[in-house]
Amino acid sequence: MGATPPLLALRAFVEVGQRGSIKAAAQALHVTSGAVSQQIRLLEDRVGVTLFTRERQGLRLTEAGASVHPALLQAFAQIAQAMQSLEQTKARPTLTVSTVATFAASWLVPRLGRFKQRHPKIEVRVEATSALVDMRQGRVDVALRHGLGAYPGLAVTRLMAPVLVPVARPGLVGSNAQLATPEDCLGYALLHDGDRADWPLWFAAHGVAPDARAERGTAFEDDFLLIRAAEAGQGLALVPQEYARDEIAAGRLVQVLAKPWPARFAYYLVTQPDARQRPEVKAFVDWILEEAQGPG
Repeated sequence: MGATPPLLALRAFVEVGQRGSIKAAAQALHVTSGAVSQQIRLLEDRVGVTLFTRERQGLRLTEAGASVHPALLQAFAQIAQAMQSLEQTKARPTLTVSTVATFAASWLVPRLGRFKQRHPKIEVRVEATSALVDMRQGRVDVALRHGLGAYPGLAVTRLMAPVLVPVARPGLVGSNAQLATPEDCLGYALLHDGDRADWPLWFAAHGVAPDARAERGTAFEDDFLLIRAAEAGQGLALVPQEYARDEIAAGRLVQVLAKPWPARFAYYLVTQPDARQRPEVKAFVDWILEEAQGPG
């Protein structure tokens, strides 16, 4: 066996062993499933040992594979940590912030100029995505997540709770324009945000049992598109109250249920537990909490 370890093959082995799936490992490594399979075969040929057995639920480590996987997993984690330390020595610190596109466009981005004025040496990179990022990989420094605040193993601070209201075109729910309970919303077509998170979380927060109807319906990446669809009579939409205020005042929409928004259903600022010790992360956290408490 040569002295140089097959790093690509070992990385593929670690990812497949951790995830139990060639496809999931390929997605994590941003390569094709075929490339991962080839690396696993190369590694098994090199060491002369079978590392995985195939089962109905996916791939399982053999005894030999399981005996070395923890050490290799720790080794790659140490490499990632070392690379992160190198990146932190740059003259201009860089901060990567991940959040959903609507929040980035409507709230975060218009305010970033004030952060740059206060901290001109900190470069900010905003990732607008509905995907739930894995903070353990170290690629994202701060995540602004929309949900109920349950993010185990991470430092979580409540940022703000936008007031969302269920709205519809006048006449869609009958002449009285009001529903009696949150469950009544399930009897209508629901219009969703891009990641289909708002309605299911809203129902859960109001004690409604899980129901497949809560996840059905057309989804829109932008809240203003949601409002347009609701105005067209396509269903009920759950939108920020301030976005629908003009439409309600003009009679183009009606609020169909007078329910206060749950206090824990909010935007949360999420970081790794020790990340806020870094000056650039602390500066951003302090600034955004100040912005969230401001008048607008």
